[in-house]
Amino acid sequence: MTGISDISSFAAIDFETANYRSHSACAVAIVNVEDFRVVDRYYTLIQPPKNQYYQGFCELHGIYPKDTLDAPTFDQVYNDIHERLADRVVVAHNEGFDRRVLSSSMLYYDLSPSMLDLHKRWECTVKIYRKKGFKPCTLDACCIRLDIPLEHHHALSDAEACATLYMLHLQNAVVRQCL
Repeated sequence: MTGISDISSFAAIDFETANYRSHSACAVAIVNVEDFRVVDRYYTLIQPPKNQYYQGFCELHGIYPKDTLDAPTFDQVYNDIHERLADRVVVAHNEGFDRRVLSSSMLYYDLSPSMLDLHKRWECTVKIYRKKGFKPCTLDACCIRLDIPLEHHHALSDAEACATLYMLHLQNAVVRQCL
């Protein structure tokens, strides 16, 4: 039988990208949760390859080339990411995007995916809340509906909101099991 702490410990992740290339991460945030409590918040800017940005992306998330000119590259923050994700269930809002950014960035910097022993199961709060009947299922729409604070497209705020959405889902599942 799975205990509550087994399902209530996870890492919520969010990336922001500089352009249409999946390996162009310009910010990452990871929120680690244990037993329904946030135990670690990690956020860093990342210098994307050649520090190249598409203007529309800058306008969306507010990160510009000048902001990441002296920022570490993905391979320089990889150990921090690894430490926070290894052996955990990873949760993201639209997990396909964040999983693609992570794996593409690792490949770009010649980091073997086996180096990051990610839990095979990723959870996607878009899919979870779509099944609950939420329409639309964007992060901002879910947060408005559930009164969750959000500074949309800031990686740390997005990761915290995703973690909150997932905790609410888990808590409701635990309550249903007890009934």
